[in-house]
Order: sequence, then C-alpha cells, then structure tokens
Amino acid sequence: MRLLIVEDEKRLADVVAAGLTAEGYGVDVANDGTTGFSMARQNPYDVIILDIMLPGMNGYQVCRKLREAEVRTPILMLTAKDGEHDEADGLDLGADDYLTKPFSFVVLQARIRALLRRSVSTAPTVWEFGDLVIDPAAKTVRRGEADISLTAKEFAVLEYLASRAGEVVSKTEVLEHVWDFAYDGDVNIVEVYISYLRRKLDAPFGRQAITTLRGAGYRLAADGG
Repeated sequence: MRLLIVEDEKRLADVVAAGLTAEGYGVDVANDGTTGFSMARQNPYDVIILDIMLPGMNGYQVCRKLREAEVRTPILMLTAKDGEHDEADGLDLGADDYLTKPFSFVVLQARIRALLRRSVSTAPTVWEFGDLVIDPAAKTVRRGEADISLTAKEFAVLEYLASRAGEVVSKTEVLEHVWDFAYDGDVNIVEVYISYLRRKLDAPFGRQAITTLRGAGYRLAADGG
C-alpha cells in the first residue's frame, strides 16, 4: 500500500514516514500544501495523511480541491488544533478521519488500517486462496496449519497481489503501490521479492499460488488458477 504524508514539520514527517516504511508501506512525503496537492493528483495513493496548518495551501484547501478534482483517496487529517469545529470543518470538506497532535503511532496505524478497510468495502476480512490464508489486519499468513513468517516488504507485495486476486499485475504496478515515489532503483526488485514469496509460500508445500505471465506480470490465485 502506498501512502502520502503532507506535513510541514519535517522531523515529524520523517519519523512517521520511517515508521510506516518499516511496516511495509510505500511512503511519499510533501512538506507544503501545493506540492502535496500536485502529488495526490498525479499518483495512485491508498491513503493521504494531511496536516491542516501548511504553507502554500492549507490542509482544508488541499482536501477541498482534491475532492473537487474527483480524487477519492481516503484522507486522514492531522492538526495541532483541538476542537470540534476544526474536526467538523475537515470532515465537511471531504476528509475521512481526523487525528490531533500529539498522537500515538499505534493509533495512527490503526486509523490507516481502518481507512484502507473502508475504502474497499467489498474486500474480505481475510483472503483465502485454497489453503493459503492471508489476514491483512493481523499481517499473518498461513498455509494449511503452518504459519509463514514474512518481512514487512514481502507482506506488502503479497497483500497488493491479494487485493488484485485473479488479475495480472505488472512489475510497475507493484512498484508504484509498494515502494515509495523516490525509489529509483531497478524495477526487477519486484522479481526478487516474488522469488522470496514463492520460496516461502509455494515451494515447501508443492503449490503454485503465484504465477508469472511472461511480459505481462504476476497473478495470485489458488494454485495458479
């Protein structure tokens, strides 16, 4: 999943970005409203974390202009203000949730997970592909009775494939949703992580949930179906 943080307190933005990256998210950061608005218009984010007090355009303006531009990405507004009118203003302009500074990183993560669940109302609580079971909320994976340990980035790749189950997903699409905008390395890093997943999910069990369509991308289904 790919997130955008629009926050002018650079230290706070960097700390939050580092923490979310460690959890497997692809994270981009903008330090002013104008840049944040432009990035949110141009890139496919899953959640936008938007401060209210910003240079350029403030968070209220960014939120309003994004909704006017038909950008429906869930928005979590951050502010140092504390008052029901500030919260109401943000929600009335199209924000989906509101968090007052200072906030707990654990609570921030929970709010992001809630927004992700809400944004795809038809998504199952748990994905099942034959005997492969993926729980996105608990970030656990099981093949039959065997628990499978994945790194945060491995899980993020698997989660994105699961969210597109049965579809062919290109390397570029995986890269855009799992790595951050600043990543300028080799696109074949996706192939490396697909290989890691196959070694853990498929090879030990004689299964083939992840298949490759040469020149097109990857598909996750029950035993390659």
